[in-house]
Amino acid sequence: MKIFYVVIIFTVYLTNFKTYAIITYKKHNLSDSQLIELYTSMLKPRMIEEKMLVLLRQGKISKWFSGIGQEAISVGVTTALTKDEYILPMHRNLGVFTTREIPLNRLFSQWQGKKSGFTKGRDRSFHFGTQEFNIIGMISHLGPQLGVADGIALAHKLKKEKKVTVVFSGDGGTSEGDFHEALNIASVWNLPVLFCIENNGYGLSTPSSQQFKNQDIADKGIGYGMESHIIDGNNIIEVYTKVSELTEDVRKNPRPILLEFKTFRMRGHEEASGTKYVPKELTEEWAEKDPIKNFQKYLLDKKLITLDEILTIKKGYSNEIDENLKIAFAEEPIESTVENELSDVFQNFDYQEVKSSEKKSNIRLVDAISNGLRQSMEKHDNLIIMGQDIAEYGGVFKITEGFLEKFGEDRIRNTPICESGIIETAYGLSISSYKSIVELQFSDFITSGFNPVINLLAKSHYRWQQNADIVLRMPCGADVQAGPFHSQTNEAWFTHTPGLKVVYPAFPQDAKGLLATAIEDPNPVLFFEHKALYRSVYQDVSDDYFTIPFGKANLLKEGNKVTIVTYGAGVHWALAALENNTISADLIDLRTLQPLDTDAVYASVKKTGKVIILQEDSQFGGIASDLSALITENCFEFLDAPVKRCTSIETPIPFAKQLEFNYLSKNKFATDLQELLDY
Repeated sequence: MKIFYVVIIFTVYLTNFKTYAIITYKKHNLSDSQLIELYTSMLKPRMIEEKMLVLLRQGKISKWFSGIGQEAISVGVTTALTKDEYILPMHRNLGVFTTREIPLNRLFSQWQGKKSGFTKGRDRSFHFGTQEFNIIGMISHLGPQLGVADGIALAHKLKKEKKVTVVFSGDGGTSEGDFHEALNIASVWNLPVLFCIENNGYGLSTPSSQQFKNQDIADKGIGYGMESHIIDGNNIIEVYTKVSELTEDVRKNPRPILLEFKTFRMRGHEEASGTKYVPKELTEEWAEKDPIKNFQKYLLDKKLITLDEILTIKKGYSNEIDENLKIAFAEEPIESTVENELSDVFQNFDYQEVKSSEKKSNIRLVDAISNGLRQSMEKHDNLIIMGQDIAEYGGVFKITEGFLEKFGEDRIRNTPICESGIIETAYGLSISSYKSIVELQFSDFITSGFNPVINLLAKSHYRWQQNADIVLRMPCGADVQAGPFHSQTNEAWFTHTPGLKVVYPAFPQDAKGLLATAIEDPNPVLFFEHKALYRSVYQDVSDDYFTIPFGKANLLKEGNKVTIVTYGAGVHWALAALENNTISADLIDLRTLQPLDTDAVYASVKKTGKVIILQEDSQFGGIASDLSALITENCFEFLDAPVKRCTSIETPIPFAKQLEFNYLSKNKFATDLQELLDY
């Protein structure tokens, strides 16, 4: 009786679409078996979606982003690729995952937040990637994956691999800056990327007419000197044959191409949002262009498939879906421990100490960093340096001067002015087993790339076990009369974010050794370099390559009256203050802020009973505030005075010399230190 009911319903399903042919199909040189495969490949995600909508209403899954009506794009594009080519889908591209033949029970477990999924219950829906299937998942901010595709494609080009990278976005996503940055980078570097834009008419509820002024998204390629095409996204044969033709050509002649797929979203942005904002006649018009029903009619008319065969295929998929749902539902809810969760924030780094040589040269901080970079480039042949003006010009601080001649333009890469896109490109390189260093001209400019640092790099390993082997070099700091936009020391923005390591050396020897470690470390590292120290601080620095471990502070002076904790330029301010008196003090240079050597701090505080924390940044929400809290919580009974914080004032950093002096904490450190001693 149950089977009879399915047959009757499906027969009606066919009859409704048998009297018209909205989409015109040309067989081209495709075989009958290829046509059947394209049909069944579309049918599978459609049937899964229909099942998911039922489960959603039953409260068995938490959310669903429907791709009903857009299956031809996901299936056609994915089928045109080789299985070892990367594809970066979005949340309406279920057909990508099914065409890559990901086991359904794992997909279902992912959507239920269970262990057999791909994120250990840490993220939902399609926010995941899998190297096993060469799929790189999205983050909710949409745009960053476009730049990631650039990085993967760059890796293919560097390895001289004849491969294409495909990345998806929607029409709404083309309004984001990441879209423009990614297209520009790909065009300038001739990267083999297909930017596939599914123009379904709406960005959530905002129609395309309110997203962009030009008639077609494909027109946007003109501004980047990029080839572009418009494709009927509901015509599976057109999608598959055109993308196959283009990918075959791009493998031989690497270049980016912008593809606009005209289609329509038949359901809400996600089910809870509904579709009341869509005119009824528009929905009805596109319902007649359904990619599966039209192609199904074509196959029936051409007698390439029978109704019985369709029913058999549907029954097979229905059984497969039900069987895999049973497996997923039977799986126990995921459990974990605090220790396990913390251990997955970073990829394990097996630090190997390389001792410093006895042979040394007296050099500046800027020279130590340059030498360290050069030796790391020699050690790691998969290391790429990217940044603005770093090639012929040698960088604004001349740190990479001469690198282009020594290492070549493939590894020393001038970039357009687009911090976000380049950081995303670095992440794509990491996915392809490259190390990369991105030089920010000034740490202030990281704000233009804040999103990928905080939401992509920092969360990557925790979310789906993909590391981000990237060092961001951050020239920072005031006391150089550079004004509000070139003087910030903004390390606290990043120590607040789990998944990032933060290094802040004060001396040339430390800078060289810690930089080598940062490059060795497979996790994202922000490496702060104080501009005022670049050419003012000299030290005997080991000539050979060496490393210094993270999380180990340096005790520069020992005493028993007070503990001074600082880092960066603050170390030199503290040293200057101590030179002018006979204060018996422990002076601790933290060197790294994440990880933080709290053991060294606590041991000193327990000995001296008094502590002052000196930082260049303004006070509220800074490193000093958190250190103060940690010391109070862990050393309260040993304190003979409240923890003292010496910080700069709560204003932006001014330009004029006297105003900058008034701003900086160095001008009041000696007074604050004496007040603490007198307490």
